[in-house]
Amino acid sequence: MNPSRWLLLLLLALDLRSVGAADLTVNLRLRVEAFKGSGEWRAVSLQQSLPVEKTAVLICDMWDKHWCRGATVRVNGLVAHMEPFLESARKLGVQIIHAPSETMAFYQDAPQRKRILALAKIDPPPPLSLFDPPLPIDDKRGGCDTPDQFYKAWTREHPGLRIDASDVISDDGAEIYSFLRERDIRTLLVMGVHANMCILNRTFAIKRMTALSIHCILVRDLTDAMYNPEDPPHVSHDAGTQLVIEYIEKYWCPTTTSADLLRAFAQ
Repeated sequence: MNPSRWLLLLLLALDLRSVGAADLTVNLRLRVEAFKGSGEWRAVSLQQSLPVEKTAVLICDMWDKHWCRGATVRVNGLVAHMEPFLESARKLGVQIIHAPSETMAFYQDAPQRKRILALAKIDPPPPLSLFDPPLPIDDKRGGCDTPDQFYKAWTREHPGLRIDASDVISDDGAEIYSFLRERDIRTLLVMGVHANMCILNRTFAIKRMTALSIHCILVRDLTDAMYNPEDPPHVSHDAGTQLVIEYIEKYWCPTTTSADLLRAFAQ
C-alpha cells in the first residue's frame, strides 16, 4: 500500500475512534450543607465529563396506565418530552434501558428482553452503607391527588416511548447491574416516575445502584412525584415534586436537565 494512503487511513481511523469515544460535558446540580447542622442547604453547580460509551439512560416505570388518574395524565405529558430526548441520545450512541416494572410478561418474546436475559450474571460487590433520611413529603397514603383506589392498571411501558433494536428491557436490578458491568457502563441517567418511590427504591434504581458504586444522575425535568397536596407539608403537587428533587440532590445523587443534556449531545 502507498505509504501516504496508509497514513490517511490511519488518521481517519483515529478520527473516527475519537468521535466514538467523545465525552459529554454535562452541568450537574447538587445541594450541600456548608455548615453542618445549620439546616441551610445551598444549590451547587459543577461540570462532569461523561464518556458516551460508559453512559446509559434508565427509564423507570413509565407505564401505559397508572392506577392514579392524575399520575397517568402527568406521565402522558412526560412522554411527549421524553421520546424526542431518547431519540437524540440513541443517535449519539447512548444505551437505553427500559425498566417498566411488573410488565416483563408483555416483553417475554422481545429480542431486547432476551438479550439481557442471555447475559451471564455478574455478582455485585457488598453494597455501601449509606445514610437514608426520611422524605420531605408524606406519601404514606399513596400520594394520589385524584380520588382513585389502587389497582394494577399497567401492562406495558407507555407506547409513546419507542423501543429500538439497540435497547434492552428489564425490571430486575441484578440483570441490569450485570448488563452495566458487561458493557462497562458507569453512569445512569435516570428518568421516569415516581421520584419519591420507584426512582429511589426499585432494585435497579438510585438507592441500590448508588450503593453498588454506579453513578446516578436524575434528569429532573423528566420525572414526577406521587404526592397529594392534602398531605404534609401541604404544598402544591409541583412544589412537592421539587422538594423530592432537592432531597435527592442532598442525599443521593446530582441532577441535570434534558435541555442541558441535549446541548451536550450537540457539541
